[in-house]
Amino acid sequence: MQIRLGKYRHFKGKEYEVIGLAKHSESLEEMVVYRALYGEGGLWVRPASMWDEEVEKDGKRYKRFTFIGE
Repeated sequence: MQIRLGKYRHFKGKEYEVIGLAKHSESLEEMVVYRALYGEGGLWVRPASMWDEEVEKDGKRYKRFTFIGE
């Protein structure tokens, strides 16, 4: 799985910027480090395995995050 640095839109509509990849200190699981591009610009991490997942909302399937540019 290749996760590009840059801007993404979450399936619920808000935008985020992936600023790097990291490994969990105990499990070594790959994590995505990203920042909200709204509000206070909070910093978040999420398992990389979840990044490209498809999710279901109102009976439709969406990619959790869609790349929108660098």
